[in-house]
This record gives sequence, structure tokens and C-alpha cells, in this order.
Amino acid sequence: MSLASYIAIVARGPGRARPLTETEARAAMGHVLDGTGAAEAVGALLMTLRLRGETEDEITGFAGALRDHMQRWRALDVDLDWPSYSAGRTRGLPWYLLSARLVAQAGYRVMLHGRNGGDAALRSYLAAQGVAIAQTPAAATAALDASGLVYIPLEALSRRTTDLLALRAHLGLRSCVNTCLRVANPAGARVTVQGVFHPPYRALQETACKRLGDTAAMIIKGGGGEFERHPGKAVVCHGHGPTGAWTDAPALLRDPRRLTEVTDNPAHLTALWNGTWHHPFALATVLGTAALALWSLGANQTLADAEAHAARLWATRSSRRAA
Repeated sequence: MSLASYIAIVARGPGRARPLTETEARAAMGHVLDGTGAAEAVGALLMTLRLRGETEDEITGFAGALRDHMQRWRALDVDLDWPSYSAGRTRGLPWYLLSARLVAQAGYRVMLHGRNGGDAALRSYLAAQGVAIAQTPAAATAALDASGLVYIPLEALSRRTTDLLALRAHLGLRSCVNTCLRVANPAGARVTVQGVFHPPYRALQETACKRLGDTAAMIIKGGGGEFERHPGKAVVCHGHGPTGAWTDAPALLRDPRRLTEVTDNPAHLTALWNGTWHHPFALATVLGTAALALWSLGANQTLADAEAHAARLWATRSSRRAA
């Protein structure tokens, strides 16, 4: 079937249109990713689904096609998949980078990947945190072997998908591609942690991860849509682990401030790690986020144990910095 055939299924009109099955969605996204669908058809499909709202079958099928498309990255040995695709306008500094460093220092291999608007939201901070940017699987393996942590730009994972995100400038809206990228898990890590900005997407991503065979997935409404725990709020943890669903995470502080109200000085990110700047809220954000990631990996049986583990990692971080 051509891409036009799948558009006819979802856009035929009231009483005649229906959602795509998972198999149909996977095939339709395959046409989008291999470039056999005309640009007009791609826009028509994505915006029709945006107007109606995507189903679990559609998100699962689309994410499955993305995994097929990124197959060459599945040779990587990765414990934790950490997607980062938010624009950063509603959040402060990326404290979760320090959380990822702690998880890597616990002995896990962590793969960050993403595209963050103009990328000032994340990539400009990577070098100072010793996080290598890898363009190939070989370079990613070398970085993981060296420090346990690597960042893969979306354009290295899939140039075609980067172009799909750029359609927002022409269509005026985001599409389900943003959601599917969070579920893509390019390296096939056994565990994935994901953030959302809009809570209804948690269930869609949870279902897709389960159907696509991820051993564990944790999805939260995080800071600016990233996987980042706000320490002043209780966090609802969606997803599944080896023994079932996650319990929710209580607030760590009695402090409801916004993330943007912590600091706007980029130097504070490194200064917090180095111990030359102190801020209880920022530190609680780092440790709380790391604890959720450690818990999802099965490093600790309970969230309380994971929080204590994160605190111990922080206390010994000075001798175990990223390469």
C-alpha cells in the first residue's frame, strides 16, 4: 500500500475514517522514513492524526518503524536509554545531566539522545560535563567504554527524522514524531526513562514500550517535558518494571518554585557538581532524578533505597568524574 492509502483510512470523513492498526501504522511510518511518501502526504498524515489524537496502536506502530529505521544502533551495549527532546523554554538548567552522570558512575551505560529545539537547551552544556557527542555507533561505544555516558544527536540517529521535526516550521504544530522519538530506544536498552510535558501522553508511551518489548520503562511529567523530577512535587510514575507498575514518588522538599526560578547562570551547573555553588533545590532535583533512574534499572528494590544510593554517589563524585 502507498502512503496515500493509509491517509485515506484516517481521513476519509465522519463515519468512514478509522484509526490505523499497529501493523498499518508501522507500514505507513516506514513509507515516511524511507522517503517514498510525498511531502504533501507526510504532512497530511501527521496533521490528521494531530487533529484527531493518536491511538496506542498508532504510536506503537510508528515507534516500531523508528526502531527498524535506527537498526544499526542496536549493536550498542546500553543499560539505560534517556531521550531528551524538549525545547527547554519552560524549564531551567538541565540538572538531569548531573543525574545521568551519577547513574553512569554507578556502573551503568547511559545513552542520552535527542534534539532540543535549537539545542542550546542541552548540547551547549555537554562538554563541561564531560559528555561526549558521538556521531557513529563505534564512537558511541568508545565513549560508553570510557565514561559510561554518551549523547547521540538525532541527526546521527536519523537524518530523515530530523527533517520530520523541522516540518513544524511549515505546519505550525508539532506531530506525533516527538512522542515516538521518546519511545524509539535506538540501542535497544533494557530500560528507558522518559519525560512528557502533557500528562495524557504518559499512557501512550507506556503502552508502546510494553508492546515493543522493553523490560522496564518509567515515564513521568518532568521539568519542561524532560525526565527530571521536580523535588517540590509528588511525581506520578507511569510504566512498568520487571515486577509490575511503579509506585509514585513523593515530594522531597516543601518548595513549589518553578525550575526557571532556581538560577539562570549556566556556570552553576558545573559549580554544583564541583561543590563551589550550593543550592538545596537544585541538588534535590539532581538526586531525586538519579534515584528514579537507578530505581528503574533495578539497582535498588525501593525508591527510598535508590534515594540513599544517589546520595552516596553524590558524596563520592569528586573522585569519579566523567572522562
